[in-house]
Amino acid sequence: MRIILFGPPGAGKGTQAKLIEKEFGIPQLSTGEMFRAAIRNETPLGKKVKVIMDEGKLVPDDTVVDLVEEALDKPEFEKGYILDGFPRTVPQADAFDSLLKKHGKKLVAFLSLEVPEEELMRRILSRGEGRSDDTPEKVKTRLEVYNDETAPVLNYYKKKGLYKAIDGIGTVDEIYQRIANVLK
Repeated sequence: MRIILFGPPGAGKGTQAKLIEKEFGIPQLSTGEMFRAAIRNETPLGKKVKVIMDEGKLVPDDTVVDLVEEALDKPEFEKGYILDGFPRTVPQADAFDSLLKKHGKKLVAFLSLEVPEEELMRRILSRGEGRSDDTPEKVKTRLEVYNDETAPVLNYYKKKGLYKAIDGIGTVDEIYQRIANVLK
């Protein structure tokens, strides 16, 4: 099963991906986690990405696509995966389609967690992860970047008939139940 878990910053993608991973036995691939690990480990990629993320901007498409393609070549992703944080732009979605086609694979679902902006701000600012981009100004920038550059990906998958809206308001379990109902 190949799934894209989509939504703005603070929608709960990472939390829900871990629950899907546990119940359905398919691994999560989070580009955000990959970038944060590179930053923590001070790799060349991490240093480059830190500057971009600290400004609340998106990492360039070619960098993200190369990172995802390399990761998906690992054996643990052969039978399926949950993509969290990818694709974030229409060019990334196009590149991902080409990647799937090249490997003879298909995407099963594009699950979009729908959460109002006020709730996203509240969640991000209260989660206390200590991320350098979790300030009111940077969160606002991240949400603007999401609306300008990432939200169009939703229409891309709507046109392909893969889009499924998930109400992202409620408890973690309530939201997960909505997702599980769609996947079953």
